[in-house]
Amino acid sequence: MTPELPGALARLAPLLEHYGYAAVFLLVLLDNCLVPVPGQTLLIAAAVYAGAGSLNLAAVVAVAVLGAVVGDTLGYVIGRTGGRAFIHRYGRYVLLPPDRFASVEAFFTRNGGKVVLFSRFIDGLRQTSGALAGITGMRWHRFAAYNVAGAVLWVGVWAGLGYSTGTHIGAVYTEVIRYQFYVLALLVAGVAVLVTRRVLRRRRAGRDGPADAPKTAPKTD
Repeated sequence: MTPELPGALARLAPLLEHYGYAAVFLLVLLDNCLVPVPGQTLLIAAAVYAGAGSLNLAAVVAVAVLGAVVGDTLGYVIGRTGGRAFIHRYGRYVLLPPDRFASVEAFFTRNGGKVVLFSRFIDGLRQTSGALAGITGMRWHRFAAYNVAGAVLWVGVWAGLGYSTGTHIGAVYTEVIRYQFYVLALLVAGVAVLVTRRVLRRRRAGRDGPADAPKTAPKTD
């Protein structure tokens, strides 16, 4: 029996009814590769369907993990091959001018593994973390390991919640999304602090540099 999905999930029911696992794979892939589509929401809806017996949970998890890994990998390849040139040319139009991008790059260099592992739980980062990993030159084997682990974690959490809570997932999802915005706000604030510190440090160095430069002794005849 096909369950009646709550809220926003109901709009995705026709995709599951007509395309099933293929829809899960494609939307999850795009949602992990720079395209803001409701891949996460469809994953949850598919898990609810699995809980009602309309889909197979193991198959939902398998195609979702595969889609997430492939999507993030495509983002990584795009970032690695052309992302840096794009940022240098158009970064100011996407709120990443050179000074701000330098701070983001420094943060990602130190914490890239953790970002790739947990970014799928935050809208915006889920779509861009693979590309950021490529742009910042994260080593492929390290990215691949965190990519797979993050995909399994993300799919496991949402598929488990959707499967176990069924049509009550709407209330759970609303609460999780609310806290997700708080986490995103904290991340944005952290990056802003890093950018501010970097700019102030550069200005201070610019002011102190000439004063600290060694003075040459005057020439005598």
